[in-house]
Amino acid sequence: MAKARVGVLISGRGSNMMSLVEAARQADCGYEIAIVASDKPDAAGIAWARAEGLTVFTLSPKALPKAEYEASIDHALRAAGAEFIALAGYMRLLSDDFVARWRGKIINIHPSLLPKYKGLDTHRRAIDAGDRIAGCSVHVVTEELDGGAVLGRAEVPILPGDTADTLAARVLDEEHRLYPRVLADFVRR
Repeated sequence: MAKARVGVLISGRGSNMMSLVEAARQADCGYEIAIVASDKPDAAGIAWARAEGLTVFTLSPKALPKAEYEASIDHALRAAGAEFIALAGYMRLLSDDFVARWRGKIINIHPSLLPKYKGLDTHRRAIDAGDRIAGCSVHVVTEELDGGAVLGRAEVPILPGDTADTLAARVLDEEHRLYPRVLADFVRR
């Protein structure tokens, strides 16, 4: 059975992208990485992807209309044969039109137990709320911010004395375990 081809969008270090790439190298994984794309040409994750021999695409959205920028990303994904998109620390909001073109084919990893704490600063918000458990969720991307169906979650206890940074580090470890597994299941459905 042919592996599904996935385009991964990143904005920075790309540690979740790296975990997806490492999983894709396993024979029993249901996907392969078709392309890694970024809105930041100097992103550390892009340098890593190039060093690993992956196809990369970068384009800064500065001075471009959003529709033109997204059309370029869309073209690069399709030219690479991507069938699905995995957002892995991609920090730009996708337009409704872009999401519609890829409806049901985009997933994202989010550092909270959705539907709690959509958006940014999730770890600080969980600590400030007195939560005992935090975690991460993989969800289908829709036009609603962090609002699509949750495909998988991993919980992490909030420990006494945790800061947003210490909690984020433990949640990130779970993201690296969860995301490749959920992506493989998603593309096989």
